[in-house]
Amino acid sequence: MKLPYGSLQERRTTLTFLQPEDVQDESDDYEDDTGFASQRSLATSITHYRYENGRRYHAYREGQYWQPNDDKIKDQELLTHHLFLLSLHDKLTLAPLSNPRRVIDIGTGTGIWAQDFAEQFPDAEVIGTDLSPIQPDYSSPNLRFEIDDCCSTWTYPADHFDFIHIRCMYGSVEDWPAFYAACYEHLRPGAYIEQAEISVRLDSEDPTVIAPGSIYDAIFQVTSQVQEIGRRTFSIQERCRSLIEEAGFVDVVEKKIRWPVGGWMEDEANGGSKKGPIWRDFGRWNLQRWCEGLEGWDMALCTRVLGWSYEQVKAFNADVRTKLRAQADKEIFQNVSVVYARKPFPGELRPP
Repeated sequence: MKLPYGSLQERRTTLTFLQPEDVQDESDDYEDDTGFASQRSLATSITHYRYENGRRYHAYREGQYWQPNDDKIKDQELLTHHLFLLSLHDKLTLAPLSNPRRVIDIGTGTGIWAQDFAEQFPDAEVIGTDLSPIQPDYSSPNLRFEIDDCCSTWTYPADHFDFIHIRCMYGSVEDWPAFYAACYEHLRPGAYIEQAEISVRLDSEDPTVIAPGSIYDAIFQVTSQVQEIGRRTFSIQERCRSLIEEAGFVDVVEKKIRWPVGGWMEDEANGGSKKGPIWRDFGRWNLQRWCEGLEGWDMALCTRVLGWSYEQVKAFNADVRTKLRAQADKEIFQNVSVVYARKPFPGELRPP
């Protein structure tokens, strides 16, 4: 499958919302110039996949990550990338970067953020790492992809990177302090880390909407059970700022955004304006993102961790979709945080 990346400049004219049906489906295998399926010859744990309950998952470090890596989830990642660009006013990053030379995108997924960044900074050497080999076989000359586990020992030199980018890694890291310590060690002094995370909890200013017994509370209870049993937090949006500060970073800045679910938010809300993101349409697309992405988010978690059957997960998801659509006028949102911070220089005083 090749996503219709184009260049970032080309996509800016149609950035408002890419129709999911515009994403073209292709076989996972591609042929080389000799006509042989070159990927087939790489019979290793890295290029093999695991198929489970109708979805495809990574086989390298099998079970370390809960989300599928099939075409459906690729479409979800493309939509999520566009929603981030819209809510950040077409910016790939908020950190005050100045001519970064070495950049790493951890958990790169399809690699779309890394591709856009490499295009925007052609003098930078950009690396995108992930457990799944689902990145395109074409990219900018200054970008390369590596199959790697960010929770293992890093093999890069200390004080190496000018920028470390992390996005949507909830439920992926068992030991966040150790992960941030690795980031700190491998950033050069004065360089930046940035993390963008979405809360998995649907929230509302009206406590009656998310009260116990509501579908929103049911989703939260399932996530809480998975988190408790699986030992990997899905609440990193709420904690990433404090954990980054505890790791020793300075000049920590957090931008908070509310992503509406459903078309209830006015355009002037959320710090936007008539020239900013169209929040009403944004909410409708985030609702579609939920309805179409739900199975990929919870199928492996509920069957592997909670012991649900395939049929139970399907029934739960059908109920969630029905109620989310029926209550699309309710003021439901997700909290989103973008946190960036700097590694101090040697001898620099850190805040108490």
